[in-house]
Amino acid sequence: MRALIQTIRNIIKIEDLRYRIVYTLFILLIYRLGSYIVLPGIDPSQLAALEQQTADGVLGLLNMFSGGSFSRASIFALGIMPYISASIVIQLLGIAIPYFQRLQREGESGRRKINQLTRYLTIAILIMQAPAYLKNLQVQLPESAFVLTGTFFWVSSVIILTSGTMFVMWLGEKITDKGIGNGISLIIMIGIIARLPFSLFAEFISRLEDQGGGLVAFLLEMVILFFVFVATILLVQGTRKIPVQYAKRIVGNKQYGGVRQYIPLKVNSAGVMPIIFAQALMFLPLTLAGFGDSDSLRGIAATFSNINGFWYNFTFAIMIILFTYFYTAITINPSQMAEDMKKNGGFIPGVKPGRKTVEFLDTVMSRITLPGSIFLALIAILPAFARLGGVDSQWSQFFGGTSLLILVGVVLDTLQQIESHLLMRHYDGLMKSGRIKGRAGGASAI
Repeated sequence: MRALIQTIRNIIKIEDLRYRIVYTLFILLIYRLGSYIVLPGIDPSQLAALEQQTADGVLGLLNMFSGGSFSRASIFALGIMPYISASIVIQLLGIAIPYFQRLQREGESGRRKINQLTRYLTIAILIMQAPAYLKNLQVQLPESAFVLTGTFFWVSSVIILTSGTMFVMWLGEKITDKGIGNGISLIIMIGIIARLPFSLFAEFISRLEDQGGGLVAFLLEMVILFFVFVATILLVQGTRKIPVQYAKRIVGNKQYGGVRQYIPLKVNSAGVMPIIFAQALMFLPLTLAGFGDSDSLRGIAATFSNINGFWYNFTFAIMIILFTYFYTAITINPSQMAEDMKKNGGFIPGVKPGRKTVEFLDTVMSRITLPGSIFLALIAILPAFARLGGVDSQWSQFFGGTSLLILVGVVLDTLQQIESHLLMRHYDGLMKSGRIKGRAGGASAI
């Protein structure tokens, strides 16, 4: 406790760090207040049906990522997920289209151009998603809930929903520039945290009921959640370095000599980005279903709205594994690593510099990514097993899944940035046992 108090004092002493933390909290407060502003023309007292619709299922996940804005018909109802979807498309285009590949190699100017194109694509996605959201409101809410109707309501609401998401994007960028941590990631995290106390209380009450299992069942849940939480931390942190002799065993080369050396590869190099990408795409069937009335389209939407179903979780897991390989491939370049090792006079004992080193690093990276991706997918679908075990649908999201992975990853990244500010000014870090390991490529890359 004394060490914690001293760390807080050190944070307060650093003017720049103190300003960044206060600024971040202020921006997050603006976001939370905005999530309670209902769209003009809708009676906020008649949203009970919408809240019931978003109590579970895929819409429940979407509501959680928007911090409850979806169920409140807020101006921020579409949240930040359209921007993430646009980021996915732009990064995929960076693999297939030479123009985007050239932009990625142009440094800061190319990055600004890519960010601009991502914003334009976000607006295009919002223009498609906003009418689907409004149509869902018309289906779920009684006619008396709409104070305004007609073309004016539709056009103005689409503009407001689009502007709301763009404003949330701007708030995230301001946090990244002038605050602490990655703004987009913190906005997603604050929406998840906002649901945590209510979900915990609801689960506690349900366990105290006659068929709930009592206090023992609730305590058992907490123990299981603790182990899942620890496993998630280990997964997000990954392995900072891999000993060369272990890497040689991975590729089947038993020869090793010399002192203990490491190569800069991690079991989980992609962080939590694959699960964010996969989750964003899992919302796509709902958007498409809003534009059609065909039986096949409704059937697909129903299949992928059942978060307890086999096909939803199977598809989700496969997409996470594929995105793990994809994101690892675009963030780690074995050729560049081999070139940097050669320039600095480094080498891997028993492996020739140049092409052989590139092949060695590529083989190691490919083989260690597979168990990491499978473990990531397993953590992601754990909430489905928790629900099958009788856990409340909202509270089950914290038994792994996207919410817990994002929560752990963003907290570790933010704490790592705070620790860096402390160490730069010769203060003690946040932990005596060693420095906090962030994701180094997690959601901060959004």
